Amino acid sequence: MSDLPSTYQEVRLAARPDGLPAPWHFTIAEVPLPGPLPGPVAGQVLVRNRYFRVTASLRMMISQGAEKVQGVPFPALQVGDTLAGEAIGVIVRAPAGSALRVGDLVSHFLGWREYALVNEAACTRLEPTLPDPVAHLGRGETAYAALTRGVNIIPGDTVFISAGGSAIGSMAGQIARLLGAGYVIGSAVSPGQGERLVRELGYDAAVIRDVDEPLEEQLAKAAPDGIDVFQDNVGGDQLRAAVAAAREGARFVLTGALSGQLSPDGTGRTAPVELDSFQILTKRIIMRGYSADDDPDAHAEWIQRFDDWLRSGDIVFPHVRVRGIDQAPNALMQVIEGRHLGTVVVEL
Repeated sequence: MSDLPSTYQEVRLAARPDGLPAPWHFTIAEVPLPGPLPGPVAGQVLVRNRYFRVTASLRMMISQGAEKVQGVPFPALQVGDTLAGEAIGVIVRAPAGSALRVGDLVSHFLGWREYALVNEAACTRLEPTLPDPVAHLGRGETAYAALTRGVNIIPGDTVFISAGGSAIGSMAGQIARLLGAGYVIGSAVSPGQGERLVRELGYDAAVIRDVDEPLEEQLAKAAPDGIDVFQDNVGGDQLRAAVAAAREGARFVLTGALSGQLSPDGTGRTAPVELDSFQILTKRIIMRGYSADDDPDAHAEWIQRFDDWLRSGDIVFPHVRVRGIDQAPNALMQVIEGRHLGTVVVEL
């Protein structure tokens, strides 16, 4: 395509943060666009990114000592590296014989840049199923898999979702209701966000972190008979409060550890918490760490149900679009501060 620019912009790590990242830990670099792909070379396509997701989990990739941690599904980044994350874009160059074609809409994990040279095997072609392609960047699949594979919701269950306004939590509360939950509680970062959980996302109640009333007391008021299911995106004191509120046989599925990722201390890769193991034992609480990668079969099922629920109006996709790659570092700060409801996406 002759109308492609000669250069493009990408966000690079300027310095590894000691604690929470700040805008000066990143830089916007202008780099040459890769030249035309040689005809006989298969396996790579050039993608014009249109959107990429901003998540707090990026902290695990950029902090001091990131390369020393085993089991984290994110590559450690060195100073000067381009940031990475899930993106959606359009193929603008493809070699002869490629299964992908110019104009195909694809997802991949080389976000934080306007153009990306991506291995063909790392691209997923997106069919025009969802009414808005940005919805593919939502975290509903994680919530859906956790609430259908990680645990099973029994009709009438009381369900507690930590970080109810996060990318995962903003979908999890709605999904829990659609799966038969009788009462859904979410945690929020502020009273204002708590009101939005109830008003916009159908939560029955919200508990608020970092206020004078302890979380355990708030949860006891919101669920006086206890909780049956806990979908945890946070850990920390919210996990401890859930143990205190659990009914006998409660099922916990842990999908995130924001208490560690958003802590100003440490590296963001640990989330220590003191739990009363006697309560876990006597209440026979089932607790499981879970990733949607554990059940790849959930993807197609989720896309179909998500499409049906969106078109019927049974579910909404809360998200915020931030325009321009130069705003991406600030968007990351806003995600860490919990300023937005739902998924945060940079639009290019």
